[in-house]
Amino acid sequence: MKFMYDNSSQHRIPKHVAIIMDGNGRWAKKHGKLRIKGHLAGTEAVQKAVQFAIKNEIQSLTLYAFSSENWSRTDNEVSNLMEIFALFLNDEVENLNIHNVKLNIIGDISRFKPKLQNRIKHAINLTIHNTGLQLNIAANYGGRWDITNAIQLIAEKIKSGLLLPEHINEDSVNEFISLHDQPTVDLVIRTGKEYRISNFLLWQIAYSEFYFTDVLWPDFDEAVFKSAILSFNQRDRRFGNTIPDDIHE
Repeated sequence: MKFMYDNSSQHRIPKHVAIIMDGNGRWAKKHGKLRIKGHLAGTEAVQKAVQFAIKNEIQSLTLYAFSSENWSRTDNEVSNLMEIFALFLNDEVENLNIHNVKLNIIGDISRFKPKLQNRIKHAINLTIHNTGLQLNIAANYGGRWDITNAIQLIAEKIKSGLLLPEHINEDSVNEFISLHDQPTVDLVIRTGKEYRISNFLLWQIAYSEFYFTDVLWPDFDEAVFKSAILSFNQRDRRFGNTIPDDIHE
């Protein structure tokens, strides 16, 4: 399913889409399956989302895979999620590379086991020179962590004399925030009939449009993705102004 838009304000493809992938557990329960089956089904939805983004020339796609709060789940479920993440890196990175996708992992990966950290680094290095879709996987990520980490990095710059406090502004802070070198997030999609941000990209989505759907993540497909973009096209994006600006200007 490919549909391309021109650059008019009525027909546009968002440059950067971020997705809160919610509903794996409820999908499994609905179908009488174990929760891990829901997470495995969710990886198929990831593949569909990536394929759609590539075909429609979305520049960046950010997926919320594992939040910093997810560690509070049962040890068994966390272990399953880590295993699925590792399998994804093993099984999909070659395919991503073939399709010129650049893989980025955002979040504090230091808490992961060394073997998983090595797989992450290998996957990133394999696709580092690709120039197509930027696929960002948020793993052990939290928006508050992101901002706190930026503050710590800024403090180090000040401590070393490389930055003066009076020179700190939104632009300088932004340089230390994840995804600062990519297009601003235009559209945030959340599946699973929930209406929360859940500590996701708090800095980056200040002026993003939101699309909420009852569809559980494993059932997310190109038709749902297309509906989200059609909804996005009905919005007047003012960014605090009185006259709407086109996102491509």
